[in-house]
Amino acid sequence: MKVLLLDDIEKLGFLGDVVEVKQGYARNYLLPQRLATVPTEQAIKSIAQERIARAEQRKLALEQLKKVCQAVEGAEVVIAAKTNEQGHLFGSVSEKDIAENLQQQGFQVTAKMVRLDENIKEVGEHKVQIRFAAELAQTIKVTVVAQQEGSSVESVKEKAE
Repeated sequence: MKVLLLDDIEKLGFLGDVVEVKQGYARNYLLPQRLATVPTEQAIKSIAQERIARAEQRKLALEQLKKVCQAVEGAEVVIAAKTNEQGHLFGSVSEKDIAENLQQQGFQVTAKMVRLDENIKEVGEHKVQIRFAAELAQTIKVTVVAQQEGSSVESVKEKAE
């Protein structure tokens, strides 16, 4: 079924695009949520101006993301976590932990941008990808160190360096 998108939908299309979707997806989700409508000439003309404005907004946002991506290049994250004697973490280091550490360093990174196949559960260095957009990504080094009793994260970072 062909529908006209009334909003940007990740992995489907942008406002004003006419896309082919399964009938159930259109009938049960896109149409009731007012994310899409039946593509008519009148509907296409009515959102033409907004489509141009959104394209400009996407272009500006991509330029901003490129700047952030360049700034993140070479960044390192050091996270102290409680471990057992073998170096296994009692918990794990997740996307949220890495994003929070980068935010504390002044980078504009969200947990959604951090890509982990699975949470980090071992002490050591790990390569983690930060994906800002579909074609815009950066790989950073995440170092997980064992946290000693009564030590702060800053002192652990100094020891790691």
